[in-house]
Amino acid sequence: MIDVKQAAQSATVFFNELYRDQIATNVLLEEVELIEDGKFWLITLSFELPPTLALATFPIRAKRQYKTFKVDTQTGQVVSMKIRELEYGVS
Repeated sequence: MIDVKQAAQSATVFFNELYRDQIATNVLLEEVELIEDGKFWLITLSFELPPTLALATFPIRAKRQYKTFKVDTQTGQVVSMKIRELEYGVS
């Protein structure tokens, strides 16, 4: 069984291969979770992509994006990648 560090590394390598042609910056490990009776790790990474060109003359800050990767605990293979939407609580 792979540990959480190996799962995070597998997710990061997978991410970097998929986004090789794009400039993803500030990649961070955000969440880890062992699920389905220990069969998979859920690894959430966040990152920034450069903003698209706009007509504005002021700097535009890149929006942080999140992806969750499902990693097999036996093989370390990434079996899925999904967009992770954040839930904001109302106080």
